[in-house]
Amino acid sequence: MDLNKVKLVVSDMDGTLLNSKNEVSPLFFELFKKLQQQNILFCAASGRQYNSIVDKLATIKEEIFVIAENGAIAKKGEELLLLKSLNSEKVTAILPVLRNIEGANIVLCTQEKAYIESKDEKFFHLFQEYYHSFETVANLMEVAKTIPILKIAVFHFVSSEEFIYEELKHLKDAYLLKVSGQNWLDISEGNANKGSALRAVQQLLNISKEETMVFGDYHNDIEMLQEADFSFSMGNAHKDITAIANYATENNDNFGVERVLEKLTGDR
Repeated sequence: MDLNKVKLVVSDMDGTLLNSKNEVSPLFFELFKKLQQQNILFCAASGRQYNSIVDKLATIKEEIFVIAENGAIAKKGEELLLLKSLNSEKVTAILPVLRNIEGANIVLCTQEKAYIESKDEKFFHLFQEYYHSFETVANLMEVAKTIPILKIAVFHFVSSEEFIYEELKHLKDAYLLKVSGQNWLDISEGNANKGSALRAVQQLLNISKEETMVFGDYHNDIEMLQEADFSFSMGNAHKDITAIANYATENNDNFGVERVLEKLTGDR
């Protein structure tokens, strides 16, 4: 593994760069400085809202690339690099389907904020970890008719894969359905994923797949892992991610990302 080739490091957030307390380690920020000194760029790529991602990386937010909402938006500081919205008719068509799924909590994600109509206090508390800019409304359908939707996120307290995906899989030809964690499923346009967003960033920077390192743990990371020769699955990753990644590292509570970055910055 010739780490001297690496020019761009890309990391998922939840279950990857964030530990189980949803924190970024001080060690990462130390290693980020070393990446900068060695002219290696960094990109955070997540299903989270943009504002939520940069809140976790506040001290370096102007210096990194950010792919948010599972590839529907990409930014460098205040510069918008990419924006992909769901077809509005698709949004209004799937909302009634989602409302009929028991235990489904729906989030409409826009460029500026997220919208919910759930009155479940437990969900509301958890939701705020991922969405810092939001509004509670009486009817999501009215939002869908008037504001471009980047992504629909659906939360289930037990299992998004078992209880949400199973109810929606017959729609997988019309929508991109991504189980993005134990409790979350994301619905996007077919071409809006972390991989396509990463390709756009790579083209902008003139950086190849052979010069890219990626870390991920869940199904919404599959496409971006395929855009990097140095693809790493976390020790806590879903088995499908472990199967496709070229390399493996420790879990997110054992500094899986940082251990590889120590080797990367130390090998130069």
